[in-house]
Amino acid sequence: MTDKKTVLITGGAGFIGSHLADYFIDKGFFVIAIDNLLTGDIANISHLVNKDFLFIKYDVTNYIYVDRHVDYILHFASPASPIDYQNYPIQTLKVGSLGTHKALGLALKHKATFLLASTSEVYGDPSCHPQNEDYWGNVNPVGPRGVYDEAKRFAEAITMAYHFYHNVDTKIARIFNTYGPRMRINDGRAIPNFITQALKNEPISVFGDGKQTRSFCYINDMVKGIYKLIMSQYNFPVNLGNPHERTILELADSIIKLTKSKSKIDYKPLPIDDPKVRQPDIKRAKEILHWEPEYNLIEGLISTIEYFKNKLNL
Repeated sequence: MTDKKTVLITGGAGFIGSHLADYFIDKGFFVIAIDNLLTGDIANISHLVNKDFLFIKYDVTNYIYVDRHVDYILHFASPASPIDYQNYPIQTLKVGSLGTHKALGLALKHKATFLLASTSEVYGDPSCHPQNEDYWGNVNPVGPRGVYDEAKRFAEAITMAYHFYHNVDTKIARIFNTYGPRMRINDGRAIPNFITQALKNEPISVFGDGKQTRSFCYINDMVKGIYKLIMSQYNFPVNLGNPHERTILELADSIIKLTKSKSKIDYKPLPIDDPKVRQPDIKRAKEILHWEPEYNLIEGLISTIEYFKNKLNL
């Protein structure tokens, strides 16, 4: 076990973090997952108990100490859905600032490669479409989404500061809407909401007129992109997401058909600062990482629906 490289994942019991733990273990790494379980779930990692894996329940806004050498750090700790970061605004800001600072400090101490899980939300409600990495964004710092958007923008800034000032090998993944098994039923985002409502034959809550767009990337594609990025020599932000843009109404329609649901659309007021469009320009990921998504939306939705059926005992 001592000859294995060690990967530390903050937020390792979360949706993406737990899938990354699986992926790195399958690649022959020893994985340490740190999570305070604010929004993470121990069930996401319980199957790893007898593998090359260690779980530490801990709040990474405090000083992080591990007693073995760490080669790679993936900083994924943060509430990530609007419901979560509006319920936990201070925690969201603290993990984006103090948590990123502590994780970067650990990377500096261990001379580890560091990857920040940033987000398409750094682009805000974009005036540039599709969004490429050179676009600076259109963010309301005092709006209801500001705690998440600005936490991630600060996290990017301090990550680049550690790269330039301390010569830490840093990567920044700007992650666009990702979905798949292990999303929480009460996550609050479109896909888990729509699937849960459709499976229960309840009205499907569409905010606004449903013509706002999103681009949905299946989790298997996302973890491959993240792996390729942390193993690359590139130190600047890279968009990771599926460029196939769909309206929210189209998404709802697809889920109703796949679940054979009797649900009808229930239109609700559009939340403040809800982005009208969201589509990644992934030219940089294609050129530098030789990565692009392989799963189409229907393939990904089928396996996600099966997961939710099991969670709901249907």
